[in-house]
Amino acid sequence: TLLKGFVWSPMNEDNARFCLLAALIFLYMLCGAAIFSALEHPFELRARSLWKEQLENFTRRYRVNLGALHTLLRQYEEANGAGIRVGTLRPRWDFSGAFYFVGTVVSTIGFGMTTPATIAGKIFLIFYGLIGCAATILFFNLFLERIITMLAYIMRWCHERRLKCGALGAMSSREESPGEEDSLEGWKPSVYYVMLILGVASVVIACSASTLYSSMEDWSYLDSLYFCFVAFSTIGFGDLVSSQREHYESQGAYRLGNCLFILMGVCCIYSLFNVISIVIKQTLNWILGKLVCSGHRPLRSCPRNAVQPVPSQRPTAGAAAEVGRRLSEEMISVNEFTVSNKVSLALLQKQLSETAHQGPRQSYGHQNGFSGGVGALAIMNNRLQETSVDR
Repeated sequence: TLLKGFVWSPMNEDNARFCLLAALIFLYMLCGAAIFSALEHPFELRARSLWKEQLENFTRRYRVNLGALHTLLRQYEEANGAGIRVGTLRPRWDFSGAFYFVGTVVSTIGFGMTTPATIAGKIFLIFYGLIGCAATILFFNLFLERIITMLAYIMRWCHERRLKCGALGAMSSREESPGEEDSLEGWKPSVYYVMLILGVASVVIACSASTLYSSMEDWSYLDSLYFCFVAFSTIGFGDLVSSQREHYESQGAYRLGNCLFILMGVCCIYSLFNVISIVIKQTLNWILGKLVCSGHRPLRSCPRNAVQPVPSQRPTAGAAAEVGRRLSEEMISVNEFTVSNKVSLALLQKQLSETAHQGPRQSYGHQNGFSGGVGALAIMNNRLQETSVDR
C-alpha cells in the first residue's frame, strides 16, 4: 500500500539529519530540565516557605489585614512592570532609558526590565521590532562575514610564514607531487581554529566586561560572568541588568563601555554559535555514517531541500583521496567565502522558485551534509559542502 511504501522507503539524508538533531535537542532539553530542577527546585521551596513565614510575621506584628496586603503587593507588581522600584533607579523612559530599551529590542536580548505599558507603545513595538530585529540580524551576518575574512587573512599569513620558514629540503620533496596542498590560493583555514579563536575572543571580552561590572554594579565576579553570557547570547533573563542605577562614578564612560562590551560580546558569541553549528553538523554526519555502517537502512544522498553550488572543478581520481583528507578540517578560502556570501540571496531565490514550481533538483558532487543554507550558515557552509568530506 501507499502507507507501507512510504514507511519503508529510504529516508532522505537531510531529513534524517533533521530528525536526529530534533531528537538530540529534545534529549538535551530533558537532561537540562532534570539538572536545573535538581539544582533550583529546593531553593524555590525554601524561598517560598521563608516568604510565607515573613508575611505571617509581618501581618501579626503590625496587625495588617492579609487581603489588603496582598492587594498592595499586586499593585506594586504592576508598578514594577512600569519601571517603579523601591530603590533609586534611572528613569526608564527618558531618552537615554528609551535608547537602552530599543537596543535590547533590536538585538533580541529583551531583558524585560522595561516594557511598554500603553497600547500605542505595544503596537509600535511590533512594527519597530519587526524591522529592527531583521536589520540587526543582517548586521550580525555582515559582521560574521568580516570577522571570518579577517581570521582567514591572519591564518593565511601565518601559514605563508610557516611555509617560508620551512626547511628547503622539505619543500623540495613536496615539489615532487605538486597539488593544492602547496598552493596558497587553494589553502583553507581550519574551522576548528576559527572556533578556537572566536572562543578565546569571547572569553576575553566576557572576563574584561565582568571586571567592569563587578566593580561598578557591586556584583560578584561569577554573577558578572553569568550576566555576560546571558546578555551576549541574547537570552536576556533580566534578573541582572547593567547600567540601571541613577548615578555611577564616571557615569558617561561606564555607559559607553557597557554598550561597547555588549555590542562586541553579542557579535562574537553570534559568530561563535554559527561556527559551533557547523561542528555540530559534522558530528551529525559522523553519527549518521556510523548508523549506516552498523547495518541500518541506507540513506538517500540527494537532499531535496538544499541548493548546491556548482563546483568550479573536480579533483582527479588520483588526487581525490589526498585532497579529501586535507580538506576534512578546513573551511573556505577568502575568495570562495566572498563569492559564496554574495550569491546567498540568489541561491535563496533559486530555492524558492524551484520549490514553488516543483522543478527537478540536480545534485553536484559528493554530499557530505553541508547544504547551501540561508543566512549566517550560508556564509560559511555554501562552499563547505564542496570542500569537506564525511567524517
